[in-house]
Amino acid sequence: MKSLQVRDVPEHIYQKLLEESKKEHRSLAQQTIASLAKGLDTILSPKDKRKELLSTISLKKLELNEKSLKDPVDLIREDRER
Repeated sequence: MKSLQVRDVPEHIYQKLLEESKKEHRSLAQQTIASLAKGLDTILSPKDKRKELLSTISLKKLELNEKSLKDPVDLIREDRER
């Protein structure tokens, strides 16, 4: 992972990052990365990834034609006959 050092951070930005890091129970470095990712529209948190995945799954379910699915009973019978 790459490293980044930022100098001469304005006091109000530093204080805001510090407040947010305490509120989110993160280190200052973790909060800075999270804030950068949010500002750059980069999904970083597992919660956001999970939400995106669930919405994708929901869309796929809508696209799926129910007639194309086999009956589970038929699938079990077919498996037992092997």
